[in-house]
Amino acid sequence: MSATPPHAPEDAVAAALARVRAALAELSPSVLELEDESHRHEGHGGYRAGQLTHLRVRIVAEAFRGQGRLARHRLVNGLLADEIARGLHALAIEAKAPGE
Repeated sequence: MSATPPHAPEDAVAAALARVRAALAELSPSVLELEDESHRHEGHGGYRAGQLTHLRVRIVAEAFRGQGRLARHRLVNGLLADEIARGLHALAIEAKAPGE
């Protein structure tokens, strides 16, 4: 008998992180780090237990070369629009071009 129900909160978060990783793969990043910070916001606005609500993204991709910070953030936000619609409440983005 499994100790974890088939639709455990960890599964929901893992599935959300996989969707984020797949969406950002479009940028062919050389570095992609995702940090679920949802637990740090328990009791605050946007937090929902067992869901990915607060995420930090560290990404390095050639696609960012020559773009300013706002353009980089818009690109990442655009790729994650579906996840935001699903309930991703807060997104901290560190986006760089290689060598920065």
